[in-house]
Amino acid sequence: MEISALTRSVVKRNHAIIAPDGYINSNVPGWTNCTVNVIINEQMGARLAQTLITLRDGGRLEGQTKAAQIFFYVVEGQVQVAVDGQERRLTQGQFVYVPIEKDYLFTGPTEGTQLLTFHKVYEPLEGQAVPGVHFGERDIAKAPVYMNDPALRIQELLPNELGFDMAVNIFTYSTGGNLPMVETHIMEHGLMYLEGKAIYMLDQHWYPVKKGDSIWMAPYCQQWATAMGQEDSVYIYYKNVNRFPTVM
Repeated sequence: MEISALTRSVVKRNHAIIAPDGYINSNVPGWTNCTVNVIINEQMGARLAQTLITLRDGGRLEGQTKAAQIFFYVVEGQVQVAVDGQERRLTQGQFVYVPIEKDYLFTGPTEGTQLLTFHKVYEPLEGQAVPGVHFGERDIAKAPVYMNDPALRIQELLPNELGFDMAVNIFTYSTGGNLPMVETHIMEHGLMYLEGKAIYMLDQHWYPVKKGDSIWMAPYCQQWATAMGQEDSVYIYYKNVNRFPTVM
């Protein structure tokens, strides 16, 4: 018999581990015949939102981005998407970035299709155009080696252009791979593990994590990670980029 008071989820001042065993479902207007789990948002002190959507047969996501842009990534399954006059069938590992003030419609999912989303209020930059709709897919061939360590590879999913104020990357750690330093930086992260297991150090606390777990890291939360087990450890993550670091 399992003890219901046990969980790997942890919520601290500047970081959180959110395991699926603690999910409580939410309702989002325009998102129907689906289960929505809000994993990260402003209520915990974050400046982003991260959700996981599980679509049933006949599921439908319809809406319009306002001040916030949304990045949709297909974790598993497939779904039809229409954004700003463009239509695609997205399958596992594919994604669409929806900029501000755009209508979007997701229909025709296979049963159990899962979408991961990252939301961020867009910060315009003088002299730079607001980004357009962007489609793409996970491709290990487009993931260069990170910091000269062949056990670490990062694929950047969004263009490295000043118009974008958010980045979404996929970080792959082969067996034995680990970050070469404890990172301490201004960027905030939201992430979800897509494959494997790992040990993650956050603010001098050590956590075992695995496929399906999500992590929030506030700015300046110290972080370090290493792969664990006999398969690649892979996560998709958000970070804020390309904007002046001081607001006065």
